[in-house]
Formats: sequence, C-alpha cells, structure tokens
Amino acid sequence: MPSDRGKRWRRRLLALACCLSGVAAAAEDVVAERLAGTDFRTVHELLVESIEAEGLRVREVIPFNAMLERTAPAFGRVGSPFAEAEIVQFCSSALAWQMLGEDPEQIALCPMSIAVFVPRGEAAVVTLVYRSPGQASAGRLAAGRLLRRLLDQVGEALRQRGGPPAQ
Repeated sequence: MPSDRGKRWRRRLLALACCLSGVAAAAEDVVAERLAGTDFRTVHELLVESIEAEGLRVREVIPFNAMLERTAPAFGRVGSPFAEAEIVQFCSSALAWQMLGEDPEQIALCPMSIAVFVPRGEAAVVTLVYRSPGQASAGRLAAGRLLRRLLDQVGEALRQRGGPPAQ
C-alpha cells in the first residue's frame, strides 16, 4: 500500500500531466502563419480582400491592440505586447446554416475570426492566426478549409506582389 507521501507525489504528477496536456491541446487548435518582410496594413487589406473574394462580408474589425494598451495599467503592464493587432470577424451564412443543422450549439463558432498582429519589436513580421473550428462535423471541416484558404490567398497575393513567402 502506498504511503501518504507516495500518494501526494502521484497526485502532483497527475495534476502536472493534466496541466501540460491542456497546454498542448490549446496550442493545437490555433493555426498561425507568419509573413516576413511585409507590413500590417498590406496584410490586413489582403485579408479583407480575400474574405470578400469568397463572397463574404467583414462584420467587424476589433481594435484589439487599442484595448490592450488602454487596460495595461490595470493589470500592472506597461503596454501591449503588439505593435499592432486587430481581429477581423466575418460569417458565412451557408456554413452557419450547415453547422446549425448539425448541432445548434455550433452557434458558438459564428462569427469566424482571424487575428492580424505584429509583435512589438518585430515590425517586419506580420502574423495571421485563427482558432480551428475542429473536425467534429462536416460543417466544422468546411469552416476550417475556408479559414485555411483565406490564409493561403493572403500568402499567394503577397507572392504575386513580389513579397516574401510565409515562414
């Protein structure tokens, strides 16, 4: 029979394993593409153009960096970790209807969003990032393909303009 000390160590190891598995899972559902040698405005404009080329409409552009700058002092921070950061939200009514037909709780996946940011101190690197909708249904798979296609279209438009490939 294990001692109390052995039981405590097992509980600690189990807690650590649970924490680490959460970190791994969190990282897996975020898809990012770093674009070097370009600028925030260009990537932002290309993203909006790509969304519109799919027949979709941007619903909202959230000035995320402004919120971080405004609230930094309340959290003991000097400022935002970003030089620039926005979240572009959009929705596909076709995908929304498909996903809601599969499961009404998938309403939580609408609208879709892609963040565009430049880390402070890395002016020549713009990152596009989105949260994967997962693979639990055909609608989620289609949403994931759309999000990936949008990032690919931005990268291709940069290449056509003579810009650098994604990192």
